[in-house]
Amino acid sequence: MISNKTVLETAQEELNEAVAKIGMLDQYLDTALPKILDFGVRLLLALLFFFIGMKLIKLIRKIIRRSMERAKADMGVIQFCDSLVKALLYMILILATVSRFGVDTTSVIALAGSAGLTLGLALQGSLSNFAGGVLILLIKPFRVGDYIIQDSLEGTVAEIQMFYTRLLTVDNRMVVIPNGNLVNNSLVNVTAQDKRQMDLNIGISYRSDLRAAKDILYTIIDAEPRVMGEEARMVVVSELAESAVMLKIRFWVRPGDYWPVRWDMTERIKLTFDENHIEIPYNQLDVTIRREDGGAAG
Repeated sequence: MISNKTVLETAQEELNEAVAKIGMLDQYLDTALPKILDFGVRLLLALLFFFIGMKLIKLIRKIIRRSMERAKADMGVIQFCDSLVKALLYMILILATVSRFGVDTTSVIALAGSAGLTLGLALQGSLSNFAGGVLILLIKPFRVGDYIIQDSLEGTVAEIQMFYTRLLTVDNRMVVIPNGNLVNNSLVNVTAQDKRQMDLNIGISYRSDLRAAKDILYTIIDAEPRVMGEEARMVVVSELAESAVMLKIRFWVRPGDYWPVRWDMTERIKLTFDENHIEIPYNQLDVTIRREDGGAAG
């Protein structure tokens, strides 16, 4: 009997403990469930707020771009301002979204300010590129649509962004150059002027008729419609080289016509010289073998 009573008491104690735990869980759910639901509602509202904010940012950017386009602002200025406005508006949107969770934005801004020096040291390159973008817009060494050469990179300026500039090469590759590099290094703006001088160097053999060759070259230049007729043109002997008489051809073309004219003229000169028996020499080496008796071997 004592053993059965002990078992019953133990079972009763375990049951009481289970009931107590269930009561604690029920009490915890009663306390935590409203908080969980409140957090879920806040999260849902924050996501909705962020989504609406993204749509508003796109609308504001579109309005600003159209206003600047109507004001006939430079395309580089439009692209730079668009990227700057985008960054600022998204920063504001993120702060506003965070505040939906009850986070004090003042403390967030203060924390960001205290970390500003560290970020500045870590982002020296980005700050330099941003400053470079501002200088590009102020000094205007090039604009969107210009063809520039910077070291071994060259192409047409497609975009001027906050931190970098995009170039489109002639073979349709996109090249991204940091703005700091463009400001701190020399570059060539090929299309800054409305005309470009072309120099072609052609060698003819010493046996060829020099006057006839010059007349042919003048005729070829006059027959090319893309050569600027109002500008001076010239064909001169630039050098008496070891195996050729070097002729320099100089005339002016529009920047956009430079390479097509250069390629066409080079081909036309070769074909016309062949038709008129004007020899374009190549390097040759004459070897003479001396015999022991002092004569030359045949």
